[in-house]
Amino acid sequence: MGTYVLDFQEIDQTHLLLVGGKGLHLGQLSQIEGIQVPEGFCVTTDAYKRILDHNKEIHLLLNQLSSLKAENKDQIRDVSREIRKVIEETEISSDIKEEVIRNLTRLGEECAYAVRSSATAEDLPMASFAGQQDTYLNIIGKESVFQHISKCWASLFTERAVVYRIQNGFDHHHVSLSVVIQQMVFPYASGIMFTADPITSNRKVSSIDASFGLGEALVSGMVDADLYKVRKEKIIEKKVSTKKLAVYALKEGGTKEQEIKPDQQNNQTLMDEEILQLAHIGKKIEDYFGSPQDIEWCLLQNTFYIVQSRPITTLYPVPTPNGTKQMKRVYMSFGHQQMMTDAIKPLGMSFLSFLSDIPLFHAGGRLFFDISHDLASSIGRKVVLNTIGMNDPLMKNAITSLIERKDFIKSLPHGKRVIGFSREGLSWRLPIQAIKIYQNNNPTIIEKLISLNESSILDLQQSIRNVSGDELFEFILQDQKRLKEHIYDPQSLATILVAMYAMNWINKNMKKWLGEKNVADTLSQSVSNNITSEMGLALLDVSDVVRQYPDVITFFDEAKDENFFEELTKIEGGEVVHGAMQKYLKKYGMRCPGEIDITKPRWSEQPTALIPMILSNIKNFESNASTVKFEQGRLEAKQKERDLLRRLEQLPRGKQKAKKTKKMIRVLRNFIGYREYPKYSFIRRYQIYKQALMKEATVLVQRGVIQQEEDIYYLSFEEFREVVRTNHLDYRMIIERQEEYAIYEKLAPPRIMTSEGEIIFGKYNTDNVPSGALVGIPVSSGIMEGRARIVLKMEEADIEDGDILVTRFTDPSWTPLFVSIKGLVTEVGGLMTHGSVIAREYGLPAVVGVENATKQIKDGQRIRVNGTEGYIEIL
Repeated sequence: MGTYVLDFQEIDQTHLLLVGGKGLHLGQLSQIEGIQVPEGFCVTTDAYKRILDHNKEIHLLLNQLSSLKAENKDQIRDVSREIRKVIEETEISSDIKEEVIRNLTRLGEECAYAVRSSATAEDLPMASFAGQQDTYLNIIGKESVFQHISKCWASLFTERAVVYRIQNGFDHHHVSLSVVIQQMVFPYASGIMFTADPITSNRKVSSIDASFGLGEALVSGMVDADLYKVRKEKIIEKKVSTKKLAVYALKEGGTKEQEIKPDQQNNQTLMDEEILQLAHIGKKIEDYFGSPQDIEWCLLQNTFYIVQSRPITTLYPVPTPNGTKQMKRVYMSFGHQQMMTDAIKPLGMSFLSFLSDIPLFHAGGRLFFDISHDLASSIGRKVVLNTIGMNDPLMKNAITSLIERKDFIKSLPHGKRVIGFSREGLSWRLPIQAIKIYQNNNPTIIEKLISLNESSILDLQQSIRNVSGDELFEFILQDQKRLKEHIYDPQSLATILVAMYAMNWINKNMKKWLGEKNVADTLSQSVSNNITSEMGLALLDVSDVVRQYPDVITFFDEAKDENFFEELTKIEGGEVVHGAMQKYLKKYGMRCPGEIDITKPRWSEQPTALIPMILSNIKNFESNASTVKFEQGRLEAKQKERDLLRRLEQLPRGKQKAKKTKKMIRVLRNFIGYREYPKYSFIRRYQIYKQALMKEATVLVQRGVIQQEEDIYYLSFEEFREVVRTNHLDYRMIIERQEEYAIYEKLAPPRIMTSEGEIIFGKYNTDNVPSGALVGIPVSSGIMEGRARIVLKMEEADIEDGDILVTRFTDPSWTPLFVSIKGLVTEVGGLMTHGSVIAREYGLPAVVGVENATKQIKDGQRIRVNGTEGYIEIL
């Protein structure tokens, strides 16, 4: 026989599966000294399971429900309704009733009760099911209580609850429901308190919503509640709303809406001393649970009653470096600088930390810089703003708004700055190299730089072959030094700097002299030495091979990565396609979406990732499109140059202006393509490291230390090294980190946040933007209308001719898609990020840094991208 009823006072941490999240938290709240909780008990999940256990009809319906997806709305509605009907019509067994009646008698049968659902998957640390199941207020009489217990059980299968579980990966069979029976409080006022500001995420600010009567009016959105914000026992914000309605209890049971008297509608719900008292209670509850809380409260006769507390699941974690917890800090997202805001696994974090001379801090599966010391210094503030503006102007705007808060900036600690030229000697060598490169204007320097990198990579490939075990880890650490030498090579950086200088000079002066914006965009088309744009054109050539063999195209529709090339060679034309794809992968197989994370599967590991792009190329282009597109871009750039020089010569001192502009165009076209090579080089190095490390992972699998090779992704570099040394690992750590990563994947990292958890947002100037348009950063000129294609995963892209790609961010691996689209919109990016560079080379109008673009624009909508002015209109 199961445990069918538990009093709040009997509940402890071990009872989650019996009483669910709400029941567990009420039990814990009841045991906090000084916190008032209305008395009650839980009808446990054993009672719910007793109802289901021997009911074949319900199990058949649950099996049907488990086969459905979130988009099967009609079927979900029908099956869910049938399950609810069966549950509500099922008689509650006598032994369960007896336990419930015993507790009702103890508390008072004549009392009114709140009957509330508490699911076992509810109010978990990072998955709140708030509002998914039902609550019934002012229930009087034992028969009515039993009726509403059944209704609560049935509410586990409302459409919203079913869809929420499907979307969050919870199995319908494994989620159970407890029912909370709690004495009703008939309050003067009630509401919700967040112990961290839900708007800014500031952990030091409590936010209180308050209205008259029961909280149902507030929760259901019937009234505008008062809003109070408290920080350090001071009310820092107060908004008193007009409250026309309230919900009150009826004597005979149930509730009613009641209009508030006109002379009371604008009264402040809580007095100032009550606001501070409630905020103090909130912080006490937060301290008990160890995390910010979402709290439901009631006020009756000068006493606050707490009727629920759950963790706030939407807050982004705060980095907590050692020794800095008591000092204010400012953190800047590494991912936004690198155009990859996805969560990164621990091994990937380690390798990115190796690359940086600046300390990186972990939070929510992402990396952050601590720029507190930079912002504390007047010189540091200028350096930060000048350094990050080109990559992500929204981040620059956020920092600018933070700098305007003088009191906050004064509270930051002084110390060694982190932003700037991080390698010794680079600060003075860089401008000297840049001047030489600019004066010589000789593109052969790029061939020299590429040759040095290629020799280094070849040496690495040969040297790493015979290294294994602990020696391999030491070898990689030493080679990281060589990698950084290439990344920070003054000649390499100076070449990119000269190209950027030429681009800015051209744009600035053509706007000044000719009134034309962003001229360099067209002049940058089809330049030499752009390894990333060449990658997109090269896949067009592979597509030309594939299009000749219909059987291969048919095979591609169902192809799997396992034995892909082996199966391909069995088909007519497969050998030829195999050769073309292997040639492509030899040069570009180390690329993939999110490639800065070494754990991401590369194209060489998952060749089927290329198939959607190959099929799209076949559908959208004629043969020989790579040559045609490159030549078309080259001719457009040439024609633009002629047009500019002709117009300049007609101006005062026109010949001098034209001569200077012609040189700048040569500089631009000679060097701008190299911008993409350094990243290509270091991603190649990553692949060589990864291949060697995966051999070590295979050995660990063979020895039974780990279950599969990919388990090593959830270890840091040093942890992995220690496992190889000792052949020992507590596998629970892998499971825990896999679960953490699944949570982190769903979070959106902030660009800038403080050590108090406050997220600082950047804003654009929208003065000259059409009403209703979405504003961003213009990075590639032109205006284009087309169908918006929302793509969150590159391998799921289904691009047709004329589509405009809308996505969160792009890295070089997305380039093959660019040949098929007519415009680009991203949520992250800046003038010199990869997507922007390639968009200019391909002549695609592009706007980046458009906040929440993938949510504000719907897939299939017709939109207009203005890449010259920087906005998107939904047509």
